[in-house]
Amino acid sequence: MTVILDPTNERVPVTRQVTERSGAIRGTVAFLDISKPRGNVLIDQMQTLLAERLPDVEFKRYAKPTFTKPAPDALREEVREAADFVIEALAD
Repeated sequence: MTVILDPTNERVPVTRQVTERSGAIRGTVAFLDISKPRGNVLIDQMQTLLAERLPDVEFKRYAKPTFTKPAPDALREEVREAADFVIEALAD
């Protein structure tokens, strides 16, 4: 049994069944750099750590043209088609 605390109402804990995991993670992870300063440094470190632990995962890198606006539709579509998972990295 797993107890999950709901941040909107912790007075009554919710009991839920946790889904079994296969133990293996496979697929493609897209790193999306939102183009803030040092975001690429964060992604470099994350990719290094994850690659050591997840040998069956392929990593792809993407970057927004600017952090001040949402990612362009074409970039979002490219990431969606190419990846099973997305990690968005911000830093300063």
